[in-house]
Amino acid sequence: MGPARLAAILACLAPAEAWAHVAEGRPWRQTEVQLALGVRANSLIERWRTVAQESDPAAAWHDLRASDVEVTLRGEPGYPSVLVGDLEPPAVLFHRGDPGVIAGPRVAIVGTRQCSATGAGVAFELGRDLARAGVVVVSGLASGIDGAAHRGVLAADAAPPVGIVGSGLDVVYPRHQAVLWEAVGRTGVLLSESPLRARPERWRFPARNRIIVACANLVVVVESHHRGGSMHTVDEADRRGVDVMAVPGSVRNPAAAGTNDLLAEGRAPVCSVQDVLVALGLGTVDRASDPLDRRAPPSLPDQPVLAALGWQPATLDQLVLRSGLDLSELAPSLDRLCETGWVARRGGWYERMAAGVDRTTERGSGPDAP
Repeated sequence: MGPARLAAILACLAPAEAWAHVAEGRPWRQTEVQLALGVRANSLIERWRTVAQESDPAAAWHDLRASDVEVTLRGEPGYPSVLVGDLEPPAVLFHRGDPGVIAGPRVAIVGTRQCSATGAGVAFELGRDLARAGVVVVSGLASGIDGAAHRGVLAADAAPPVGIVGSGLDVVYPRHQAVLWEAVGRTGVLLSESPLRARPERWRFPARNRIIVACANLVVVVESHHRGGSMHTVDEADRRGVDVMAVPGSVRNPAAAGTNDLLAEGRAPVCSVQDVLVALGLGTVDRASDPLDRRAPPSLPDQPVLAALGWQPATLDQLVLRSGLDLSELAPSLDRLCETGWVARRGGWYERMAAGVDRTTERGSGPDAP
């Protein structure tokens, strides 16, 4: 039972009545439920009856009470006020942390899982600088852009993060984001309309995207392919009249193809946090030197190599041409830059790393990766 059908049923009957109706397999006469059921109404009603008769609501409630997850219905205390008037508000919402943090200026930062190191760095810096400016950052906690943005928020230790996921709050997906999930739930809030033990099935993520948009005043796409979840999020934003901004990317980077398409459509560009703050009507902030960059400065022999790399991914052969150095000089310098966190090596490509980006968890891709 997806969110649309659940909302249609609960609009007609109270939860206990709705459960009894489903468990008995009775047909639905209400027009809104019939529309939500569609042409497969009879088979769905029978499947719901079978599952309901095998389920124990008391056991589900016991498991929920024994966890650190809370649940609320639309219209009840604890339900985020920003979702009440949405086009498709979740009928039921599970949360870990305080839903009350979803207030004030809010920006959703979204993008591809298969991002470049540059894209991850931009997302990290946007998340960090927006949080420092008091803006609540919303994301889906996926690998790549989403995770980088929220790591930036946590590094700022300022405005609380908001994570909205596509599985039960006890089913971390992807698994390597477990520490990030815990930190977001502890310092901000984690939300899901999926119950405990719900697996990360594909259909849950497009549904999740509408909640991300509904919680935001503005959506920023950092990197995106032509198709994918980020473009679905843009569609949801357009449905709700929420402005979308995009970070420009290299024409050689397929992970930036979607964002460049958005710019060609006339969406506003994001070249720094100032652009986002101005769009929110918050003015600008002073961008002093970054206290979070604790890396040792590159040594004098390595500085020309870092300058030759710039922010454009390159192969070893390309760097030989750019730097004018022999391979015997270039290779040891790249090794040192990788060891000190200034450069990442991915599939034969070298990319400069922004301060604070976690090389072990952000999924990067070279400019010719699928």
